[in-house]
Amino acid sequence: MNIKLVYGTKTSHSRKLAENIARELNIEAQNIANCPHCENVDLLFLAGGIYGGESLPQMLEYVKLIDETQVKNAALITSCVSKKMYQESVRRALLDKGIQVVDEFVCQGSFLFFGLGHPNKKDIDSAVAFARTTIEKLSS
Repeated sequence: MNIKLVYGTKTSHSRKLAENIARELNIEAQNIANCPHCENVDLLFLAGGIYGGESLPQMLEYVKLIDETQVKNAALITSCVSKKMYQESVRRALLDKGIQVVDEFVCQGSFLFFGLGHPNKKDIDSAVAFARTTIEKLSS
């Protein structure tokens, strides 16, 4: 299975999650700022945060550059202060392109004094477990 992991971040939370997942899966975590190319990807993990109630604009722009001939499935990894918001605009953009979004993991993020210390080791371990479970589901 060809797996790719791309992240976009302002606060380094998504980078932290992505790099730990990548290390566990023995793949590379690539920053969307470098506009990584996708081709023949069976599963694309997109790690990003929620800022002011929305996904990072650069993440949405990146998703607009890919299509169903390059990526079959996507899974979202999201950090947000409330732990209740999802990357809805990214999900919609993927679905509109015919790319199946298999699942989304949401963990606590932090901003100013809210959620200090997150994502923490427990959040990271949960994100890694989510990635492994998602791969296992698609492999079976």
